[in-house]
Amino acid sequence: MTQHNATRRGFLGGAIAAAGLTGTAMEVKAAEPAGDIKLGIASYSLREFQRGLAIRMIRQLGASYVSIKECHLAYSSTPQERERGVKDFEKAGLTIAGGGTIYIVKDEDNDIRRYFEYARACHMPLMTIGPTHQTLRRIEKFVREYDIKVAIHNHGPEDPHFPSPEVALKAIEGMDPRMGVCIDVGHTVRTGTSAVESIRAAGPRLLDMHIKDLRDLKNGESAVAVGDGAMPVVEIFKELKRMNYKGCVNLEYETDADNPMIPMAKSVSYMKGVLAGLKG
Repeated sequence: MTQHNATRRGFLGGAIAAAGLTGTAMEVKAAEPAGDIKLGIASYSLREFQRGLAIRMIRQLGASYVSIKECHLAYSSTPQERERGVKDFEKAGLTIAGGGTIYIVKDEDNDIRRYFEYARACHMPLMTIGPTHQTLRRIEKFVREYDIKVAIHNHGPEDPHFPSPEVALKAIEGMDPRMGVCIDVGHTVRTGTSAVESIRAAGPRLLDMHIKDLRDLKNGESAVAVGDGAMPVVEIFKELKRMNYKGCVNLEYETDADNPMIPMAKSVSYMKGVLAGLKG
């Protein structure tokens, strides 16, 4: 066993014990992560479950923060429905850290404004977005008007607009500091880019993060629980702590959509173990 794998397994073993997970049993534990970094859940991970059940699942995972996908609070919802949805999350003790990914591809004021109105009504301080190069300047205007941050989500080699964080960072050079990136480490490494180096290069422009793990860093179909793959998770969290990152690290587990809880619980436990180890 390599020293790297031994470290990963050591973190994971300690984390599972700390989280009270035995076999497939899961308990609700203290929601605050071990360490200074905020761990959240991208609700897209639970897209096959209606909002109330998804909220209970997030609480069961021991997370305090949530990034809401439209399937759990629709863009087309009425003001009353939005208010009810926000109350559902907040009543459960969850902090709404943002929403998305929200695709802003029409270079039109009215279309872009409706997303900012949605975000404001849903108490989202940040939108994780999928824009185009053409919509960025218009988006910046609304960022200033609404004081809501936006973070461009990179989607890997298949993304015609922003495959890597580096492309997004170049596109927003000189723009308002509330224009930033959401680095998805799984998509980042598939472009041949180092996740750690991308995080370091983003610096204060890093406003949000989606974390996942892959057995093969070139294959998006090889997703596994965080800690079971080849992603340099420990090094990622070390870099985030070094740069005093203040945003969320949101688990986005995209496989096993009908039955995601065991790998998601394993992922959260592993990350809490990593943070506990770094803090200690």
